[in-house]
This record gives sequence, structure tokens and C-alpha cells, in this order.
Amino acid sequence: MTNTAVPDFQHRTVLLDEAVDALAIAGARADGIYVDGTFGRGGHSRLLLSRLGPNGRLIAFDKDPQAIATAETIADPRFTIVHDSFATMAAALAERGITQVDGVLLDLGISSPQVDDAARGFSFRNDGPLDMRMDTTRGMSAAQWLATESEQTLEKVIREYGEERFAFQIAKAIVARRAIEPISTTRQLAGIVAGAVKTREKGKDPATRTFQAIRIFVNKELEDLEAGLKQAYDTLAIGGIMAVISFHSLEDRMVKRFFAERVNVAQPDRRLPIRAVDLPQPELKLLAKMKPSDAEVDANPRARSAVMRVAQRLATNHAGSAR
Repeated sequence: MTNTAVPDFQHRTVLLDEAVDALAIAGARADGIYVDGTFGRGGHSRLLLSRLGPNGRLIAFDKDPQAIATAETIADPRFTIVHDSFATMAAALAERGITQVDGVLLDLGISSPQVDDAARGFSFRNDGPLDMRMDTTRGMSAAQWLATESEQTLEKVIREYGEERFAFQIAKAIVARRAIEPISTTRQLAGIVAGAVKTREKGKDPATRTFQAIRIFVNKELEDLEAGLKQAYDTLAIGGIMAVISFHSLEDRMVKRFFAERVNVAQPDRRLPIRAVDLPQPELKLLAKMKPSDAEVDANPRARSAVMRVAQRLATNHAGSAR
């Protein structure tokens, strides 16, 4: 049912089988409605479609115009692609008459084609324009942001989003350099950071944390994740499953906390005369925490930092009507 386009830059989907297996698409669930919040190059979406029944539906999201172009080659009436962030999930589903879904998959971070294409500006390994936007059709590029932001905000972003202990020195160096010349390429920025970072982590380029921080900020990744988790949860049917794959500690902590708040429900004082049936009940059940196998990491080193957390909706007071 699908046509597979070969992208200019190859992408290996992390935890491909494990993530799709986690959504338990079988039996009556095969004709359910599912969301792939990050289409990328379609690895998860294509496998999801192969598991769906004839009446199943898959709604996928992506910011990247190149990902959208790839998605549009999938000729399957059960598939819909939305050119936007998964943070717009609730509105996009409502526009299509969908109030509940049976499963949501979020594969966070950036894809190999984005990293490997020097023109996108995500990587310091090859020189290219300092863009870093996932959606190149809107928003401010990394170069534009670095040219205008205050030193204090630069430091805050690099420290908080990159967990970089030399954030003060890096921000100061960026401001000093931009007073002399525009910082417009990845190699320029990497050189500035290398000069400011005095102690290097073994096996890691000194620019790694700063590039991560700027990318996360420019693309509003953590804001989108916060909104996307809530909207996924709100639209999940009873028994529905959420699977979230994260690639760095900031994301994983947010996912872990979001799940924990709905699993560990505060209980009232045991001395109060409250019937068991009236006690607060957990809204989610944790199903799994998983990392890539050694074999997957050997085949795809970029998978080494991935963590997948899976949870199932339990609450019986779920708002919303039938599909």
C-alpha cells in the first residue's frame, strides 16, 4: 500500500520494531486510530501502516519540509501527514473529526538526514549555514538568534538546554566575536566554542552541548514536548498506549516526570472515612522502559543515548466522545 522514497541521506529508525510493538496493534486495535508525532523519514509510520487493519488510521506530524515531501509519497488512504509540530495535535485531530486515539508514538530529537545535510546547520562536523531550524519555512535561524540575543540569555540557554558548565565563557565569546563579524556558519560557531571551553569531555567535541542547546531553543523542542505530552494524554482512549523515545536527559526527565505524576496519585489520609471506590486512582500504567540493544547501537551509534518509555491510559473519567 505504500511507495518508499529513497532520501538523499539515509536514516536508521531507532527502536523501530520495539516502538511499534509497544503500541500493541492487533485484534480490534488494528482498526484503531494512531498518531506518529515525528514522521522523520517514515520508518515508524510505514511499519505502523503494515500493522493496521483496513479501517485503521494513522495521522503523522512533522515540521521538516523534506520529511513532508517524503510522507507525501505514501499512497495509502489510511495515512494523513500534517506539516506542523505534534504540539498542535489536539487541534489537528479535531479538524479531522477525531477526539480519541488508540496510540501515540513520539520519536524526539533530530533525524540523521537533518544532521548529515550540512546545509541544515545542525552539525559542526561539516561547514554550513548556521540555520538549525527543523521547519525551514518559518521562524528565526540560529544565526539570526545569535546576532540579536543578549549575553545573559545566551548563557542561560546554553547552560540550561545544553547542560554546559562553560556557558558563561561561551556566551561572552559569542558576543565578542559578533561585534567583529557575523556568526553565520557552523564552523565559525564551533571554533568560538572550542576557544572558550577549557576542559574537554573525553570522546566529545567541545561544541556538542552548545549546538544541542541552540537547536533545542530555536525549535522550541521542550515547549513542544510539554504541550505534546499533555495533548497526547488528553486524546488517548482508555487502554490507549503512549510510547516516547528521547535522546537526551532533559527530554527523558520531562517524560519520566509526566508519566510519574499520573501513575503515583496522592492518597488522602488513611484515617479519613473514604470508601476504597472513592480513592484517587492512577491514570496511567507504566508498561516499559527500554534502551536499544547492543547490536542496534553497534549498527547505529546514534542510537546509544535513546530511551523509550511506554505507558497505558487507565483513568475511567476520560473526557471525549467516540470517534
